[in-house]
Amino acid sequence: MNTYCLSFSALLLCSAQPALAASSVDLNVKGRITPTACTPLLSSGGVIDYGKLSQQDLNVDKGTRLPVKQLQVSIGCNAPSRFALRMRDNRDGTATVNSEIYYGLGLDKSGNRIGLYSLSFDPRQTQVDTTAPVYGTESTTGGIAWRTANLNTIDIGANSYLGFTDTAGSTTGPSAIRELISTVKVETVINATKNLDLSSDTLLDGSATLEVVYL
Repeated sequence: MNTYCLSFSALLLCSAQPALAASSVDLNVKGRITPTACTPLLSSGGVIDYGKLSQQDLNVDKGTRLPVKQLQVSIGCNAPSRFALRMRDNRDGTATVNSEIYYGLGLDKSGNRIGLYSLSFDPRQTQVDTTAPVYGTESTTGGIAWRTANLNTIDIGANSYLGFTDTAGSTTGPSAIRELISTVKVETVINATKNLDLSSDTLLDGSATLEVVYL
């Protein structure tokens, strides 16, 4: 029906409509509590330490890539569970590149962004229960749709789900897993020194939380 009432009869009809509208609406709260529980663990207490870095060893006009580090991630569940992983940046807004796969290193004393780091999972470096090989998959739709599972390396993101399956080419998401162990690559880049205030010691202050999302 048109928005405007152009005749008396149409006006009567428009006037009568509010009386036909419902005066209440239902709200449903749904979910599921599962007895399964998964515990994530990180090697070295989850600390990546680059030690002392000299300003003269950093690039003036472009970012400086630090040596690649490795971190072991393990997920142990009390029963086979379908889950995915994502990571929340506790220094959100400080990465020098705005992307869900890059995490910030904090700010220097003048408020400049120090740099960024990323973590990537390689299915070839991942063990799941007794299954070999393992294939990686990810979802950018909150688990509604999944990328075709393959052996490509995946950067863990803040919004996307990352998971593993024992079926190559699957689009149904992660398999039920009891134990997962993966060697993760950590890559870190320091901002060009011309963009930083290095008049005193500057601490790399990256912090992120690895989350298990139950599916």
